[in-house]
Amino acid sequence: MTCSVFSRAFCLSMLLVAPVHAKSPIAEVICEPTGRMHEKLSRQFGSQQTASGIRGPEQIMEVWTSERGDWTLVMTYATGTSCIVAMGENWNTHAKTDPARG
Repeated sequence: MTCSVFSRAFCLSMLLVAPVHAKSPIAEVICEPTGRMHEKLSRQFGSQQTASGIRGPEQIMEVWTSERGDWTLVMTYATGTSCIVAMGENWNTHAKTDPARG
């Protein structure tokens, strides 16, 4: 039992002593004029806008997805600039269900 506790403490101390930082696919926010951003997402990444919502009077959130399951979250501003704020993979679209049908 002492060995097990020692092993856990050792592993924990190694994590605290030598932290490893994961490399983000977007180390910094990428911004472009909206037209250019949309063109890059569709041509270069094979994505299409699949959802959007108003975040404020001057901001729209857009979700772009590809057939491979990659997704990109884009913030579009009234100024004509769009910024990628998050990216990921394995996007799943869930079918709507009618709550009356259970």
